Amino acid sequence: MATRFAEQVVLVTGATSGVGKAVALRVASEGAAVVLGARGKDAGEQVAADIRAAGGRVLFVPTDVTVEQDVARLTDAALSEFGRLDAAFNNAGAVHAFGPVEQIDEAGWRADLELNLTSVFYGLRHQVPALAASGGGAILNNASNLGVVGMGSVAPYVAAKHGVVGLTRAVALEAADQGVRVNALVSGAVDTPAFRNSMGATPEGVAAIAALHPLGRIAAPEEIASFCAYLLSKEASFVTGAALAVDGGFTAR
Repeated sequence: MATRFAEQVVLVTGATSGVGKAVALRVASEGAAVVLGARGKDAGEQVAADIRAAGGRVLFVPTDVTVEQDVARLTDAALSEFGRLDAAFNNAGAVHAFGPVEQIDEAGWRADLELNLTSVFYGLRHQVPALAASGGGAILNNASNLGVVGMGSVAPYVAAKHGVVGLTRAVALEAADQGVRVNALVSGAVDTPAFRNSMGATPEGVAAIAALHPLGRIAAPEEIASFCAYLLSKEASFVTGAALAVDGGFTAR
């Protein structure tokens, strides 16, 4: 396991906290050179420093995933620094617009689609050719559990994440003959800073969200990261075009 990603290069967006950070640390601990993309420069440099301190290879590139030039620069940086790209985790995302659909304005709608769906499109546009040129590899797109089920008061986010699942399946079919696998992550609630600053801001909020999961709790980022590492690795070599749940039973209801 410690060398599962030896000689491989893995790109992670939204890499400065939560699941993105946990995945970056996990694959680095298993031998990957990691390319980190995120908007927060200080937080990105800190994650990179943590990986270097543990003996890993890493590059942080300040990136706004809603800007295609930034996404292209991130992929190009991986190729320039490490000479190849073997896997990518398109993880960046968040909810901007809350409330009933009639109360959500165009700006909120567009913001959620740009961050959660268009960003994945940009990633795939540049990652698929890079992985194909490296002999193939894996892409994982974070669709969350709201990529396969509905929930009120966050309609733009739900629409975007459902779009991620469809986009994943379409590109998986396009890229299969190039040796590039593309899957969607269907994750339940995770104990991240974003969760603690929103639905999990109070004990009552945490309890309410935990109760939606048959296992009766939310996940630790490291639990999600272990599943992501498998899907990004060659061990999942026959898995593509799938929306795969690690959600404590949330979507089984």
